[in-house]
Amino acid sequence: NFLKAEEEKIKNDLDISIPEISASLDKDEKFNINIKDSENSLRLLKTRNEQYSNVNLSAEKDALDLSKEVEEISTEEKDLIKAAKKLEKAIEELNKESRTRIVEAFKEINNTFSTLFKKLFNGGHAYLDLVDSSDPLEAGLELMVSPPGKKLQKLSLLSGGEKALASLALIFSTFINKSSPICILDEVDAPLDEGNVEKFCELLKEATKLSKKRFLIITHNKITMGYMNKLYGVTMLEPGSSKIVSVNLDQAESVYAAE
Repeated sequence: NFLKAEEEKIKNDLDISIPEISASLDKDEKFNINIKDSENSLRLLKTRNEQYSNVNLSAEKDALDLSKEVEEISTEEKDLIKAAKKLEKAIEELNKESRTRIVEAFKEINNTFSTLFKKLFNGGHAYLDLVDSSDPLEAGLELMVSPPGKKLQKLSLLSGGEKALASLALIFSTFINKSSPICILDEVDAPLDEGNVEKFCELLKEATKLSKKRFLIITHNKITMGYMNKLYGVTMLEPGSSKIVSVNLDQAESVYAAE
C-alpha cells in the first residue's frame, strides 16, 4: 500500500509513471538509490518545473508572426511618410499658386474699387488693405476710405449711407474682375436715399459696360426700376390670384419714341 501510494504521488507530482521510471534506470541502479538525495533532486526539479510551467511553447511562432507584422507596419509607415511628403509638396505648390493669384486678383480689385469709389462719391480716396498677416492666405481685409472732405478712416466709421455705397463699390469691383456670368443683388439700394440711389444706378450702368455681364436686381425702388432693361414682377389683378408679369423697357422706349 505504501508503494502504491508513492507511485500515485510520483505520477501526480511529476506526471510520469513507474514503468517509465523503471525503463529509464538500469537494473542495478534500482536498488542503489539514495532516497534522501533523490527526494531533494525531485523537489528541486519540481520547483523548476513550476517556475517554467507558464512557458509559452508557441512563443517562437508568435515572435515570427509579430516580426512579420512589424515588418508590414514598417513598410506601411514608409509608404505613408512618402505619401505625406508628396502631399505636403502638393499643398506647398498650391499655396504658392494661390498666393500668386490672390495677390494678382487683389491688385485688380483694389484698382477697380478705388476708381468706382471716386465715381460714387464724386472724388475722395479709397483702397483695400490686407491686415493681421503678411501671408495673403491668412490675412484679413480692411476697407480704408476717405470721402470728399473727410480724413482717411476705416469703413466702420462711416455713416450708414456711406457704408452702403462703399460696400457696393467693393461688390461691383469684385464682380467686374470675376469670371461670373450673372450677379444677383437683393435690396442693396434699400438703405440709400434718392440721391445715392441715382449714384448706385449709374454705378450699375458703369459696371455693365466694364464687365459686359448681366445683373439681376431685386428691388422695390422706382428709380432703380427705371434704369432696368427688363422688369419682372408679381401682380394681383383679382383678389387671391397672383400673376407674374414682365416688361421689356427697351422695347417700350422704342415704341414710345416711334410714336
